Amino acid sequence: MTARVVVADDQSVVREGIVMLLGLLPGIEVVGSARDGEEAVALVAEVAPDVVLMDLRMPRCDGVEATRRIRTEYPNTQVVVLTTFAEDDSLFPALEAGARGYLTKDAGGDEIVRAIEAVLSGEAGLSPAVQRRLLERVTTAPASAGPPVGEQQLPDGLTPREAEVLVLIAEGLSNPEIARKLHISQATVKSHINNLFAKTGVRDRAQAVRYAYVRGLAHPPGTSFT
Repeated sequence: MTARVVVADDQSVVREGIVMLLGLLPGIEVVGSARDGEEAVALVAEVAPDVVLMDLRMPRCDGVEATRRIRTEYPNTQVVVLTTFAEDDSLFPALEAGARGYLTKDAGGDEIVRAIEAVLSGEAGLSPAVQRRLLERVTTAPASAGPPVGEQQLPDGLTPREAEVLVLIAEGLSNPEIARKLHISQATVKSHINNLFAKTGVRDRAQAVRYAYVRGLAHPPGTSFT
């Protein structure tokens, strides 16, 4: 399946370079480009792309607001953020606005393809640099180790099994891997995920991971709390 993509970036050289790069990649068709968030939203309304590659800092309407509008008004279109620096302060707001992928602009073609494929399959497309930044931000939030799942008072009415599934999502396991680990069917895994998403208010797996970290249900790799 060919992914139909819109590119949004206010810098002409960058925008045209990304469009040119995408034109060389298999399975991707560029259906439009936008100079700012307003143009991006209008293009999505016009051509209904599968994915928007979205710069964050743009005039008139920035990438965060454009992402929020696109995900609210056109939920079938996914957003992958393109940011110059992994430490961009707009990263978390973009996540909360509904972006599912996060790349720095030095990403190669293969990395872009993987991110697009990931968000279209319901996963999060994170570059290593952005993932590190997300983990750094999360580990600065107040959190405590607390008792293991099942022995603590769980937030937002989560059941122990839902919390267990959430922890495995935070560990990076896919639905089939969770099913095998818990000895349950994939349909049951999906049911638990739907329930925990509804209870916690998260919209995708990236937000679920952040929720698990912030609430102390899971900790970023290599991080320990005493």
